[in-house]
Amino acid sequence: MRILLIEMDGTSKENEDIQKGLKRYGFTVDREAYGSTLSSFIQTEAFEVILLDLNLSKVSGLSALRKVRAEGIKTPILILTSSKSLKDQVKTFDSGADDYLIKPVDLDELSARIRALQRRYANRTSPLLTHQDIELDPSTFSVTLKGKDISFSRREFSLLQKLLENPGHVVSRTSLNECLYGWEDEIDSNTLEVHVHNIRKKLDNTQLIQTIRGIGYRVMKENS
Repeated sequence: MRILLIEMDGTSKENEDIQKGLKRYGFTVDREAYGSTLSSFIQTEAFEVILLDLNLSKVSGLSALRKVRAEGIKTPILILTSSKSLKDQVKTFDSGADDYLIKPVDLDELSARIRALQRRYANRTSPLLTHQDIELDPSTFSVTLKGKDISFSRREFSLLQKLLENPGHVVSRTSLNECLYGWEDEIDSNTLEVHVHNIRKKLDNTQLIQTIRGIGYRVMKENS
């Protein structure tokens, strides 16, 4: 899952720690300072959840939040703030936030809230993703096949999760790359093919993931 962390100037040590910590939980996290071009690349790149630090420079945090919502951006937004004021929390929700967390944050709680927002946005109630004999649990970063644990790298896991979240639909190469890699990551031309090959091999199933040549990949619905 790809996350965007919006902050005041891009130099916050606390947000740097959050970015590094969330990566250990399997998330792809980009950090960006609030600015006039922010809304445009939120709309053009695939972020599943936005973390917004309300301690923004030169602009009110609530104004920034309202501006993002006014431009039609529907991505779930979780607010990070040092304010413990109930009044501030109410204003934040009324301005378009989906969740609110007081800093310093606990990474277990933050990652759980991110997963909950993503499920709600995807209109999915179950925390588990299942397909045939495969069960994927984002909360424990685990995959089982017929009850047996299968070990995946962070990106293999994220790729499989993305495909299982969209059964029957072709997920484009661009979308998959955006899910797996942040702005600072280098991507080799055959990276996706390697990850797909490894997933098929580990699950001993060459038919699970279909290659749609020149477009992307698809996991078929179980009743197809």
